[in-house]
Amino acid sequence: MKTAIFKFLIILTYSLALISPAANAQNIGEQTFHFKDESRNRPVVTEVWYPTTDVLVPKNEGSYPFIHVPSIRNASIPQKKYPLILISHGTGGGRITLEWLADKLVQNGFIVAATDHYGNTYDHKIAEDFVEPWKRPLDISFALTSLLKDTLFGSRIDTARIGAAGFSIGGYTVIALAGGRLDFNALLAYLNTPGGKKEATIPEFPNLLSKIDTNAVLASFKNSPPLKDSRIKAFFAICPAIGQGFTTKAQFLSINSPLYIVGAQSDSIAPVKTNAQHYHQLISNSKITIVPGKVGHYVFLNEAVEPVKKQQPFAFSDDPSVSRHNVHKQVGQLAVDFFKENLK
Repeated sequence: MKTAIFKFLIILTYSLALISPAANAQNIGEQTFHFKDESRNRPVVTEVWYPTTDVLVPKNEGSYPFIHVPSIRNASIPQKKYPLILISHGTGGGRITLEWLADKLVQNGFIVAATDHYGNTYDHKIAEDFVEPWKRPLDISFALTSLLKDTLFGSRIDTARIGAAGFSIGGYTVIALAGGRLDFNALLAYLNTPGGKKEATIPEFPNLLSKIDTNAVLASFKNSPPLKDSRIKAFFAICPAIGQGFTTKAQFLSINSPLYIVGAQSDSIAPVKTNAQHYHQLISNSKITIVPGKVGHYVFLNEAVEPVKKQQPFAFSDDPSVSRHNVHKQVGQLAVDFFKENLK
């Protein structure tokens, strides 16, 4: 009898080990690439997270500003093909400000690459780079080309399964990569209205419009190249901004890939009516989810550690009724499900 019970316990323990999440969990590798687009004399620093079977060694992360899944710097990557998701950060953000989304995607079998958009990051602000968003899709396309040429990652990326996700102006970025064509004159006209002036008043760059040469910006748009990247097959836009630069469905006729839009009901930076919902109404076959309640624009940034929350409450503190962690879980799963469905 004891022998039979002992054998049963061994079998049960073995079976639980097979189905245990811990047994199947993948660690996250991380590398930083300092690409440079010589044709534009523009740095394209790119952070890459990826699945690894290397063992994580706990370490003191010191002053790391965000709550995240610890990664293994320069870890090995298994010799197989993975789908790739490219990420575009929001205005005045940076390549690690959507790390929560990268973590979720890597844990579900994706490689993720997030790019710094030069002149539009938290630590490097140039007025023109805040109002010439057509430069951003070119950054993403250049990062993609560079990764595909890389001796290691080029052989690990499944080129038939490439997607893109972006937040705020990064949401516009992925819509442009999908084929959306911005009308700068329409956007400029809107920015001269009370509602437009309110949307253009951003905490990341106070008095932005007073610091730019409108004619120079308009000229840059007229000289901008095509932005659609046909290598990218699915697009996920979170709180996409500058929606009023789009007034007709004709501006989206080139979009022939799946596109999912997420908005926040209480977004005062990129209000749903003039942005997420507006895009959805103009883009045929797009799907949309509006996160309800007092969820604001910045809920889609990382969860910050307490000192950072105190330094920048506008970006890292939410209404007491809102759980940033739970919003990330919800939207992260939406992204995983969307990309798995559309990058087969």
